[in-house]
Amino acid sequence: MNYYPYDDGRNHQQLAWHETLELHELAAFQTNGLIQFKKAVRKIQDRELKSLYLEAIEGIQGNLTELLSFYEYGPYPEGQHEVRNDESAFFSGSLLGFTKTSVRSYATAITETATPSLHEIFNRHLQKAINLHYKVFTYMYRKGYYPAYDLTTLRMNDVKNAKKALDMPY
Repeated sequence: MNYYPYDDGRNHQQLAWHETLELHELAAFQTNGLIQFKKAVRKIQDRELKSLYLEAIEGIQGNLTELLSFYEYGPYPEGQHEVRNDESAFFSGSLLGFTKTSVRSYATAITETATPSLHEIFNRHLQKAINLHYKVFTYMYRKGYYPAYDLTTLRMNDVKNAKKALDMPY
């Protein structure tokens, strides 16, 4: 893959660290969403809602396919890793994503709040979301589900999980 050269005349054929981490966050988020939607779509009876879920599934599958194509340009080469069939990793990752989104949503909402009592409630909810996020992350780290200090393993897990989600029937 060749990017357009910057003014320094070099073609950058490796992702920068910060964009590698953003790629990880997006791939993990999209993978969790895809698995959830594929599990749910089988249970949906309403045809219009089912159609929306199918559209979301197809879109996310396309997104993941595109995102995975960038993994080879990350700072570390990919390798083989053992496949874990423990759904606790998926469920805890889903909970982690929810808590992270809650923290961001409350942090944004609190900056738009003029009513003191609502500001106080948002602040309290934000603190609870932060604390729960920390607990979930700590759980995942202890169990080996989120190797936060090992970027190579983290990225290899992204690829493995995304491929599993893409191959999952629905």
